[in-house]
Amino acid sequence: MRVPLLDLSDQYRALAEPIRAELDEILKTQQFILGPKGDAIEKAICDYCAAPHAIGVSSGTDALLAVLMAMNIGAGDAVVTSAFSFFATAGCIARVGATPIFIDIEPHTYNISPPALEHYLSASCHRAEDGSLHTAQGEKVRAVIPVHLYGLCCEMDAIHQISERFQLAVIEDAAQAIGAEYSFGGRTAKAGTMGEVGCFSFYPSKNLGAAGDAGMIVCREEAFADRLRVCRQHGMEPRYYHHFIGGNFRLDEMQAAILAVKLPFLDGWSAARRAVADVYREEFNRLGLTNRVSLPAEPYRDRGLPNHHIYHQYIIRTARRDDLREHLTRKEIGTAIYYPLGLHEQDCFAYLGYRAGDFPETENAARETLALPMYPELSREAQRYVVEAIAEFFAKN
Repeated sequence: MRVPLLDLSDQYRALAEPIRAELDEILKTQQFILGPKGDAIEKAICDYCAAPHAIGVSSGTDALLAVLMAMNIGAGDAVVTSAFSFFATAGCIARVGATPIFIDIEPHTYNISPPALEHYLSASCHRAEDGSLHTAQGEKVRAVIPVHLYGLCCEMDAIHQISERFQLAVIEDAAQAIGAEYSFGGRTAKAGTMGEVGCFSFYPSKNLGAAGDAGMIVCREEAFADRLRVCRQHGMEPRYYHHFIGGNFRLDEMQAAILAVKLPFLDGWSAARRAVADVYREEFNRLGLTNRVSLPAEPYRDRGLPNHHIYHQYIIRTARRDDLREHLTRKEIGTAIYYPLGLHEQDCFAYLGYRAGDFPETENAARETLALPMYPELSREAQRYVVEAIAEFFAKN
């Protein structure tokens, strides 16, 4: 049996007719940029996330970049984030001229560790006379970017307590977590709405995917939303009058229309992903593999949250990761490694001066984690084949 890591064909076949109708309408009107389709998906995301403001942008990366630019974060500043994430999280910090500061992760959730975050800010930073926080090298610490990795929210209560104590803005990187829920401040909150601002990616492989690059920013404050709308058009308002340097970060109408067709199905797809995760857990337990393979943590499952985890990826962990992956490849089972290096290990960040061993949990996760096939339509038969192939590997090794 061949089992791909991801298969979007069933999803497209089910929605092909309404998607094509939307695209035909756009082609007839020839309105491709910042039109009614973009306005509609922004409103729909506001309603879905219970967010006051939503700003459509050209990608999840550009969402992060636009937020940092709109906050005037740049040279002389520092932004704290997870050492274990997709490159864009740290890359955008560096692109605006600020310094990325990395923090280790929790070993079971792979999300940023609040105790490690608090320890860094307390032990390695100091207060200036004006009350601002500075690194040992003198950069002003402006914000923290928690990354809701693989579809599971970070411990946002703890992160907010820390950020308020040290007067830092919270920028949520929710690129992999649209729709994920967390019990925050006595209410159920969706990923992206617990900080000052949240960033989403609609890359095609995401749970809510476009037919190309697309992204979204949600925020609380109207003035900041207005600034982001100006920022995504080169800092221009009105036309050809530029108040600050922004970028070309606009969401096009075709991507907006496709997202609007798909959004009503998102919660159903998330529920189907959790059902797939439950079957995986059943199969791993049935074959007695839980002492050989670590399964994804579900720390919020008992809190009564429907979307406690949305399983953008299904990540297992084993010290035999690379050998296991080779075995699964021979069985025609798709896998992926997210991510093979901690951000501090990337060559482009060598100038930051981190060394091997600085973030042991990140480094261990980078060497031991493996993504298995995960999508809403994945059959039980295919999952059984995947787990039996894993059992076969450990029986021989």
